[in-house]
Amino acid sequence: MAIHGYYLGCPAWGFKEWVGNLYPRGTRPGNFLREYSSVFNTVEGNTTFYSLPIAETVDRWKAATSEDFKFCFKFPQTITHHKLLRQAEFETEEFLARMAPLADRLGPFMLQLPPAFGPERAWLLDHYLGQLPGRFHYAVELRHPAFYATPDDARRIEGLLEQQGCERVIMDTRPLRSGDDQHPGVLAARHRKPDLPVEVVALGEHPIVRLIGHPDMSVNQPWVETWSEVLRNWLSAGRTPYMFIHCPDNTYAPPFARDFHSQLKAVADVGDMPNWPGESGQLSLL
Repeated sequence: MAIHGYYLGCPAWGFKEWVGNLYPRGTRPGNFLREYSSVFNTVEGNTTFYSLPIAETVDRWKAATSEDFKFCFKFPQTITHHKLLRQAEFETEEFLARMAPLADRLGPFMLQLPPAFGPERAWLLDHYLGQLPGRFHYAVELRHPAFYATPDDARRIEGLLEQQGCERVIMDTRPLRSGDDQHPGVLAARHRKPDLPVEVVALGEHPIVRLIGHPDMSVNQPWVETWSEVLRNWLSAGRTPYMFIHCPDNTYAPPFARDFHSQLKAVADVGDMPNWPGESGQLSLL
């Protein structure tokens, strides 16, 4: 039985450090996605934040996954960070057209706004979202603290997103900030990731959580329990959430995700995580 009822994934699939545990020994990079999607049923798709893949690459991604797998690609940084949603019609059309061949494998596109994009630009966000084609789904990640300054501020921006039919991406960095900072990469990750209030809210059918963990799995346990209860409630309400698991060193992301699924499975009917291909001890024959 595979994971069902919700979507669970990592920020990407192309980590060579996963060979020998998640992926079989000897797996080539071109086969990473096929192995990844045999375990997880979604991925963030951070690659499109930096550059667009060529059409042939998109076709290979489709061939490597099944119809129940979902890609949640980020809008290119050219649109969100460089142009700040202004005069980005060409780039937006190009991005959506490039991803369109994936069709039924597309989850919500994630629009991650930079920390400098504050409430005074909310009208720009409203206008930009209003111009997006309705055949796709979208989710917005807000990184300016003023969006969360008061309950009224939070309700105001969430009302805008709800009116536009968009989800809000919830980023939770509390596990990352709770443990020892001596682990490699933790201090750098704390500097990069915003320290924002965690507003647990679902605006539609597919709430999205990005949970940023600590390399010490024991540090993450309270947050695993907290979010398992949140997802249990969302599932009971008929929603189908997305949970993306991050770590400063993403070598730890798959085991963190497995811990999360195990906890959620104890309180909700979400199926079993498939066995990891790399733990069979076999070499890849692909």
